[in-house]
Amino acid sequence: QVQLVESGGALVQPGGSLRLACAAFGLTFTDYSMSWDRQAPGKERELVATIETFTHRTIYADSVKGRFAIGRDDVESTAYLQLNSVEPQDTAMYYCHARSSRGAVYWGQGTQVTVSP
Repeated sequence: QVQLVESGGALVQPGGSLRLACAAFGLTFTDYSMSWDRQAPGKERELVATIETFTHRTIYADSVKGRFAIGRDDVESTAYLQLNSVEPQDTAMYYCHARSSRGAVYWGQGTQVTVSP
């Protein structure tokens, strides 16, 4: 059974930093690109960052470029999202998802990030 488990969400002050983790179970991790999305109350889900398999090429939404960094540890089957210089607009539920070249997609349950003084 495939499972993605996010962790690391917290309350953080504006300008602060946070590291989210997404541990994957039950799949061949290197077959999947990994992404982080977020959804704030009343807003649509937004794709924040993606890291491809093999090449580890990264792609970012303009809203987080230069502040967030996505990474992956293929030995530990874990993806990460480093959030720096956070802003109140970054407040959202953050989800990771895994996508294979064959179209298989799996989602985690989410972890809450709240940016507030």
